[in-house]
Amino acid sequence: MIQSVMLGAIDIGSNAVRLLITSVEHYPRETLFKKAAFVRVPIRLGEDVFTSGTISDTKCDSLCEAMEGFAHLMKSFGVERMRACATSAMREATNGAEVAARIEQSTGIKIEIISGSEEAALIFSSGANEMVEQDRSYILIDVGGGSTEVSVYSNGNKAESKSFGLGTVRMLNDKVKKGEWDDFRKWLKKLGAKYDPAAIVGSGGNINKVAKLLNKKERESVSYTEIKVLYDYLKTFSYEERIHLLKLDVYRADVIVPAMKIFLAAAKSAKINEFIVPKRGLVDGVVRQLYNQYVGAAQAESAQ
Repeated sequence: MIQSVMLGAIDIGSNAVRLLITSVEHYPRETLFKKAAFVRVPIRLGEDVFTSGTISDTKCDSLCEAMEGFAHLMKSFGVERMRACATSAMREATNGAEVAARIEQSTGIKIEIISGSEEAALIFSSGANEMVEQDRSYILIDVGGGSTEVSVYSNGNKAESKSFGLGTVRMLNDKVKKGEWDDFRKWLKKLGAKYDPAAIVGSGGNINKVAKLLNKKERESVSYTEIKVLYDYLKTFSYEERIHLLKLDVYRADVIVPAMKIFLAAAKSAKINEFIVPKRGLVDGVVRQLYNQYVGAAQAESAQ
């Protein structure tokens, strides 16, 4: 029987690159996931990709350095299994596969460029599924730097999903395609009418920060009105003022406003007033997936 295992998960996003190292402790009646280390590096691959279509040498060098650091950290923590996933920016970059190959050669870390559908499924399995009622419908929305992943979960199962080219870095660089907002709003309106969702399950660093700014406790829901009031308030400040006066992080002060715009547009279109913010993301889902695979392998070995 597994007592404990150290697992690593890497999320290479359009805005930032994240590493989560988790110690998973297995007991007869429960399994505990304990964060051992979390590192976030705001490389912003999307600044290149959404403008030129490729990842520049400068961004590639920065990404390689970050991944080398991650490799050393995982080794020092004794990570037994890991998975690295890349999302929107790497999906769209014409040299995404080339960059992934370079990183694997220099660090030994294999990068998987995953689809928007798999990204959404991993996020929902991160623990968000434990915060909803299994007999109701919910819309999961993950807002990243390059894309927004929308999935409908009804009676505990994924019913529909779609990826939109709406992301915070993409919006800041004015690279949202014509008609994308209309398509997003129309699809959310259709989902609202079809499924009558109980709430939006929000994912991503920005909605997590929103919940923190609103002093929300764990498992406490956030209303549309609360987010709208905060959104209108933040918009009155410049980027520099959000940093100096509101004490927001340099790499959060600009992206939080466009992220809130996406969440508000989704809620208004689907006629939903409540948000659930699990404060978990892709890396958490990857860790749980790795653990399930680890358990399966261990059980197979013991059966032999």
